[in-house]
Amino acid sequence: MTHPTKPRRRNLITVTAAVLLSGLVLTSCADSVPESASPSSSNPVSDSEFLSAHDLAGLDAAQVIERLDTMPVADRPTNLLASVQPDALVLTDDQERGTQLPMPEDEVYVSVAPYREQTHDCYFHSLTTCIGELGNADVQVKLTNTDGKVLVNETRETFDNGFVGLWVPRGVEATLTIEHEGQTGTATITTLNEDDPTCITTLRLT
Repeated sequence: MTHPTKPRRRNLITVTAAVLLSGLVLTSCADSVPESASPSSSNPVSDSEFLSAHDLAGLDAAQVIERLDTMPVADRPTNLLASVQPDALVLTDDQERGTQLPMPEDEVYVSVAPYREQTHDCYFHSLTTCIGELGNADVQVKLTNTDGKVLVNETRETFDNGFVGLWVPRGVEATLTIEHEGQTGTATITTLNEDDPTCITTLRLT
């Protein structure tokens, strides 16, 4: 069931979308998107037309995330920016068009790029441009909240972009531990606030 978006959340998403459209992107992952467009009324397009133009017709936020984040890097669109935010997936392209898809009410998508030697700054995960160090690597992922409840405990393979994606319940703070080839790293994930980061690039394996 889709619930109305709270006014404060709607305002945050609107402001962020405007910032993304203006080219002042909030994550360095997105800097490589060419000719990021500024908002314009000269090229109006409906949400459905926008999604169809990028082969995403009929998909909700979770389905778009699944398609783009798991896509081989070489196949990813170069004219589309997909910014994962706690309350919406904000989509913009290089033709001054954009739309946003609401996130599930009970979960937030958080992407994590474990690394050994090289990382980058990131805040909101970009599905089409973020690249981590360890692509297609088997990792053991464990996520435990402050009450000691284990939310995730399983082996995953990082996507081709070097990230592993987690759907995390809203309203929690949790410790993420990732192990890979005898090395371990930890990071804190929080979904308590409407502007919490969805891109974790500070988890170093040692």
